[in-house]
Amino acid sequence: MSNTIKAIQDLYPDELAHCYGCGKNNPDGYQLKTYLVGDETIAHFTPDKRFTAIPGSVYGGLIVSLLDCHGTGSAAAFASAEENIDFNTVETIPVRCVTASLKVDFKAPTPVGKELELKGKLRSIEGRKIWVDMTLSAEGITCATGEILAIRLEQ
Repeated sequence: MSNTIKAIQDLYPDELAHCYGCGKNNPDGYQLKTYLVGDETIAHFTPDKRFTAIPGSVYGGLIVSLLDCHGTGSAAAFASAEENIDFNTVETIPVRCVTASLKVDFKAPTPVGKELELKGKLRSIEGRKIWVDMTLSAEGITCATGEILAIRLEQ
């Protein structure tokens, strides 16, 4: 797999790009961007004080939301890469995924105001089912891990 200069979410067709977490057509959302780098995916997000649970820490719902969007984006990226789609030369990709199952384990408090790094690794692809393992970290500390089963939408 190769590096991408375009975020996978920016390659979703306009009619499928309204997600609150990662939709390019949702100006009120997080605008999360997932990139394929080698054999993993990477995204970054810096939560501000709006996402505070207890002073200094992010509320769990944001963490789940970020892992959800990064997971489906990662699944689309991995499936597209398996089909040899060059993200850097196409305007849209034919792959869009939705969440079938998401498991999140919280490992450490997630700080407000610090850049979060999300990473995804492909576990397997079986037909329309795509499994991705993920981590969410801040300043080198793993704050949460997740695993998603994403389903590729039929075209």
